[in-house]
Amino acid sequence: MALALRSLFLLCGLTGLLTGVGSFPTRVFKDVNCPEGWTQLDLKCYIGEDDPRTFQDAEAVCNILGGNLVSIASDLENAVVGEIGQTVITGTFMTVWIGLFDNIEEGTYFWTDGTNNDHDNFDTGEPVSANGDCVEMVTSTAAWNTETCTTELPFICTKAAGH
Repeated sequence: MALALRSLFLLCGLTGLLTGVGSFPTRVFKDVNCPEGWTQLDLKCYIGEDDPRTFQDAEAVCNILGGNLVSIASDLENAVVGEIGQTVITGTFMTVWIGLFDNIEEGTYFWTDGTNNDHDNFDTGEPVSANGDCVEMVTSTAAWNTETCTTELPFICTKAAGH
């Protein structure tokens, strides 16, 4: 898995898709940029927040920043979010909140930003609704697990570039 993620980042770096993560080249979109401190992947901006919050509070912070907890639509985006998550982890934390939850309809997962849930990267044996209704990412593997929504974790926000 680690080799696959490294290969994916190398490919992205060569094609210029990432900015703000490591030393990848910038892919320029005319007049569509992310604010300072945010990482850009195509037309989305990402930022990691290391102040642990509950899922609901983390979403509220992301809303204040003009976005939502991160929604993930591809393997590339999942790898980028995992890498950003590793940069914000402090202390004993190994996971971050992403914006996926199932507390509206048991077993049906929704993104907080309302985008379609067409991609997942649940760890082996997951999701387990008995563990909780919200989803965290283990940043070292970029795999997802269910967790109790009241757990306080660092988190990743996203918003559209240029906003």
